[in-house]
Amino acid sequence: MKKLYGLTVFALLLAPALFAQEHYTEGPVWRIQLIRVKPTHMDDYLTSLRKSTKPLIEEQKKEGIITDYKVFLKETKNNPEDWDICVAIQYKNHAAMDGLAAKGELLRDKILGGKAPAQQLTEKRAEIREIISSELLQEIFLK
Repeated sequence: MKKLYGLTVFALLLAPALFAQEHYTEGPVWRIQLIRVKPTHMDDYLTSLRKSTKPLIEEQKKEGIITDYKVFLKETKNNPEDWDICVAIQYKNHAAMDGLAAKGELLRDKILGGKAPAQQLTEKRAEIREIISSELLQEIFLK
């Protein structure tokens, strides 16, 4: 009786995963940040992204840490509190994010010159932008 009960519980817990897999296959994982740039600072922020973030992300891609990235400019505003820029980083899967902090620190030091310059960059950016949201998304492919 206990075996039957245990088997039933196991089947019920497994059912949602099996049901979901019927509809899609898992794709890459995306880390996205939605950013609102303070008025009159869009040029400053884009310059900062181009000079600091782009070389860092390009190196991550070259090293195989990430598979792709995209930067989106939102052309419509739903309200004054809406975001302006989306930075999306693509990873092959969740496992690709293992040890990400250590890998990131090595590249940060190589590209930006160490922890102190990176911290100064973060502080300068905080004056001209606000991170509205940071999300981790699983891309799926419908069957």
